[in-house]
Amino acid sequence: MYYSSGNYEAFARPRKPDAVDQKTAWFIGAGLAALAGAAFLIRDGHMAGNRITVLERLMLPGGALDGIKQPEKGFVIRGGREMEDHFECLWDLFRSIPSLEMEGASVLDEFYWLNKDDPNYSLQRATVNRGEDAHTDGLFNLNGKAQSELITIFLASPRDMENKRIDEVLGEDLLRSNFWLYWRTMFAFEEWHSALEMKLYLHRFIHHIGGLPDFRALKFTKYNQYESLVLPLCNWLAKQGVVFQFGVEVNDVDFEIRPGYKQATRINYQRDGVSGGIDLCADDLVFVTIGSLTENSDAGDHHTPAKIYEGPAPAWDLWRRIATKSTAFGRPDVFGGNIHATKWESATITTLDARIPSYIRKIAKRDPFSGKVVTGGIVTVKDSSWLLSWTVNRQPHFKHQPRDQIVVWLYSLFVDKPGDFVKKPMQDCTGAEIAQEWLYHLGVPVADIPQIAETGAKTVPVMMPYVTSLFMPRQAGDRPDVIPQGAANFAFIGQFAESAERDCVFTTEYSVRTAMEAAYTLLNIERGVPQVFNSTYDVRKIFAAIARICDGNEVQVEPEFLRKLLLKTVEATELRGLLGEHLSISN
Repeated sequence: MYYSSGNYEAFARPRKPDAVDQKTAWFIGAGLAALAGAAFLIRDGHMAGNRITVLERLMLPGGALDGIKQPEKGFVIRGGREMEDHFECLWDLFRSIPSLEMEGASVLDEFYWLNKDDPNYSLQRATVNRGEDAHTDGLFNLNGKAQSELITIFLASPRDMENKRIDEVLGEDLLRSNFWLYWRTMFAFEEWHSALEMKLYLHRFIHHIGGLPDFRALKFTKYNQYESLVLPLCNWLAKQGVVFQFGVEVNDVDFEIRPGYKQATRINYQRDGVSGGIDLCADDLVFVTIGSLTENSDAGDHHTPAKIYEGPAPAWDLWRRIATKSTAFGRPDVFGGNIHATKWESATITTLDARIPSYIRKIAKRDPFSGKVVTGGIVTVKDSSWLLSWTVNRQPHFKHQPRDQIVVWLYSLFVDKPGDFVKKPMQDCTGAEIAQEWLYHLGVPVADIPQIAETGAKTVPVMMPYVTSLFMPRQAGDRPDVIPQGAANFAFIGQFAESAERDCVFTTEYSVRTAMEAAYTLLNIERGVPQVFNSTYDVRKIFAAIARICDGNEVQVEPEFLRKLLLKTVEATELRGLLGEHLSISN
């Protein structure tokens, strides 16, 4: 497996690998990484679909990419994925998956045309005082000290950021800024999360720093990600003959391990309470999804709070059992061992009449029934004690959603703090109480809030104990390599596997990247895996980002001798022109 960039490799079609017809593939888990891995084996590895089996504990595929209408409860989306132009592996996958909406088009075509015709951007990023514009006005409000800290973490060695919290490297000035408000609510970072992961995000998305305040950088699917991404992908895989076995809980994988060699030898599982297993040889390829962001998620309903489950967690327990067999298989409890630090809660609110949409329209400054972009990303309630954010994507958000209803997604980072209206922590609230808190911050008259929350909406809260587990402070070796050293027939995929290429987690791109690396390595596919977009090495992108974090003000370079040296060094060079285009540095 190797990395590549450019059209030469991107448009190439690899030849059939040697002995692929003698191989079979087993995927543990049916999340995006597994589905993508199966697709790459078929498209690029020329493996027959009927030689691929996906084992999934739940009764439907998709993992964290969900979207469903539950009987009695209503529509439920645990979260939404933000996407951008340079998800190179994701778009490489979906260019080959036929759209279910448009004959003759791929999922990528459909997505591309949608976002060309209806580009995303926000008209009100944050509110205060019960629905008033917070007037962040696109500014980061970073003083000189905060700017310096941000540049320092960007330039630091990754090893210097290992096992450090964000609040250990960034001070109060930055953590009180608009920049941190935009950043933490967009990506779901807490102050105690990994400084290393924040550094990786800065490098990965340096080209989008200017788009943080209004989400111009983002692109969204037409419907929820289950219907827009998972269903067409599963439909294509099924037509290729891929076998899906649901209700199968894999609880362990056996390995033969000796110096310089590791081979998966057996998959152990339970189905309907009965133990079983699959014996493996070297030609049986095993792709193991380790960890889970949505493990033990619990959905309440309009009158019932969601529960926090701290007991057995099958996906994490599987990784724990595997990890005991080799130090190369990672350290799962670094990520999944502190629910208090990794939980947050979301809620799906479905409006039932015209009362609530009028308040949405006032804040979004768009018609929520237009079928086009509404909020353009999350609206953060800056003065919410829960640090509540909410969004309305293009409607309908579900294909079979009634056209007079709006589906809203809401989440909070501080779920254990009392609310401003309900005076209870979000984690203790029913769906109706969460709706009341949201309506309060929309500016609904206080006297009307209880009745509108009860009769004008149906709200489903979802508690996710491990949702930010991938952001916990870590060091090299905590996540196993996609292909551990000496691995002959197995790979780890998903958000907790270590890609060989610099990339950041909590994205659809990362799941697909790990799957692509795994498939291309185990089958020795003769085509490059796309590199991460190299904006972090593009001086134009860096200068533009620096100008934005300075809010367009003159860049202060201290001490004076360093400023003079910089200007003298770049004088009469092309670099001076770039500086002049993006930055202002006085003589």
